[in-house]
Amino acid sequence: MNTTRLLGRLGRYGAIGIVAAAVHAVILLLLSNWISLSLANPIAFLAASLAGYVGHALVTFREETGGKRFARRWLVLQYAVNLSVCALLPLILGAWMQPILRTVILVFTPTVLNALIWSRAAQFSARQRTQGGTPPLLHADDLGLGAGVDHAIFDLNQLGRLDGASLLVNGPTAKTASDTWRQLPNPPALYLHLCLTEGPGHSANVDLPTSFGRLLLASWLPWQRRRLKPQIQRSLRQQISRYKQLTGANEIHLDGHQHVHLIPIVLDTVLGLAQSEQVTWIRTTAEPLPTDLPLNLWWACVRQGGALKWLVLQCLTWLAKPKLRNAAVGTNGSFAGVLFTGRMTGEALECCWHTNHCQNASENGSRAMLLIHPAQPGGGDVMHEHQFTESFAFFSSPQRQREWQAMKNLKI
Repeated sequence: MNTTRLLGRLGRYGAIGIVAAAVHAVILLLLSNWISLSLANPIAFLAASLAGYVGHALVTFREETGGKRFARRWLVLQYAVNLSVCALLPLILGAWMQPILRTVILVFTPTVLNALIWSRAAQFSARQRTQGGTPPLLHADDLGLGAGVDHAIFDLNQLGRLDGASLLVNGPTAKTASDTWRQLPNPPALYLHLCLTEGPGHSANVDLPTSFGRLLLASWLPWQRRRLKPQIQRSLRQQISRYKQLTGANEIHLDGHQHVHLIPIVLDTVLGLAQSEQVTWIRTTAEPLPTDLPLNLWWACVRQGGALKWLVLQCLTWLAKPKLRNAAVGTNGSFAGVLFTGRMTGEALECCWHTNHCQNASENGSRAMLLIHPAQPGGGDVMHEHQFTESFAFFSSPQRQREWQAMKNLKI
């Protein structure tokens, strides 16, 4: 950036800073007549932050943003950082520091932090605008779970809306679904959908299926890990054998029902068999937060548990990726389908698709992946009969049918 542009930007930054400070002062003066200062000041600060958020996006960093606002996450970050700093700095500095120096630090530290945050926000906006990206792979889970699910997946494939699907080998309709899939003119990729949390048990002395939470807890309890790992290994071998029998494939791309494959005890077992069973690819769920998402959808995501599920799976993916690299097992780039699992429709689906379209390819060139769970009406009773009770409850809701229709109507 040349000197003239730098001075111009500094001038614009200073002007917006003055406007934000004026907003803070005016609102603080008005509110202090009605409520306590301790409550009025955070409200005034939030209003000033909003002024800075809009002003810096539209004026200071307009070259990067193209005149559009920053993603809202930067406003949340700025507010959280400033509140934390304003609360902690006086405690850290203490009474031992010279008053003048303490005042300078208290005044200018938030200013420097804000400059760093808005600069990062501008860089993020610039990347979003300039990256061409590659469209994410469109993927459907649960082929073989029931006729309604299978028909929806075949319908989307016929419309050219799918790049792959995952086969639930112990599902009620797995044999029929895999036979139909193999007869397609140009069948997309078919993955093994490892299931340990529901479905028929394998023998009376095996404690599987079990819950996601129990498997996660067992990963950190040595005695539980020693007890469950052999059972997971037997179940995994059985499902791999069944997958090879149904598909005729030798090389395996693997993911998990309810993302169970990312739980450390399960992933370690899979990787232990990866070389002998030719497991060459495992799905991860590094899901970027979508941009331009309405606030009501963010609230719905928090209320319905998608945000908590996202946080857990982000941590598990972070733990899994070094293991995959060490085992020379491939994976996808970024991902979408956790935050709004079961509700990938409308603006949520479109924002997730566009956000992943803008992502760079992973280190090995793998594309991003967008996951849906489509279904047509009917054929759900067989799930209940085969002990897929959680899936039956999901199938009985209208959500899967909405995902099927939304994928058909997605503008890509």
